Amino acid sequence: MAFIELNSISKCYAVGEERVFALREVSLSIEEGDFVAIMGPSGSGKTTLLSILGGLCRPSGGKYTIDGISLYDLDEEKLADFRREYVGFVFQSFHLIPYLTVIENVMLPMAVVWGQKSFKRKNALLLLEQMGLTSKERRLPTRLSGGEQERVAIARALINDPPLILADEPTGNLDSKTGKEIMELLRKLNAEGRTIIMVTHNPENAAFARRLIRLRDGLIEGEELVSLKWVKRLPVGEIF
Repeated sequence: MAFIELNSISKCYAVGEERVFALREVSLSIEEGDFVAIMGPSGSGKTTLLSILGGLCRPSGGKYTIDGISLYDLDEEKLADFRREYVGFVFQSFHLIPYLTVIENVMLPMAVVWGQKSFKRKNALLLLEQMGLTSKERRLPTRLSGGEQERVAIARALINDPPLILADEPTGNLDSKTGKEIMELLRKLNAEGRTIIMVTHNPENAAFARRLIRLRDGLIEGEELVSLKWVKRLPVGEIF
């Protein structure tokens, strides 16, 4: 069995007396360690699919299994445990808490995890070092550039060492150079063994993935393997 299995997943919303389908019987398998990009026009179901994969949105029909767990057979408490242990979320808008420092933002997902604060802080500092943000641990998010804020968001997503990273337009608010640096970082995390599923509208970002899935009107329109040949690589020294 693949790491992720979606079988005939549908999501339907009631709009007055009308039923609107965001997803229509989507079936998909994703192996552990894969890097998948999802593309499609607005309203195609990309964000809905990502939300279902992350345990944030119960489907109207179908079955979702991850690592042998039938996710939506779990109660809400177990579902919350799953999100904390299995998934790191990276969003376009960063979603950093403005009145918390960089290191406090990174440590936030560990607030409900048992353990000494010194141990949690040590892990957060190690991640910030890997992100090139060691000297900025005490700054507030407003004193960081967009790329630095996205790195903080990625560090926060990694703090519980999840096997799955879900990224929704992770470079949408960044300039092209910083966006490529973030994509190189995601590619490095994938090379270390993490499964990454990313929603993007940018073909250059999609070229960093191994597989590209196209959605339209809630259906999988097509799937292809991605060629990496034309993507310009940044030297490691420019990434960190």
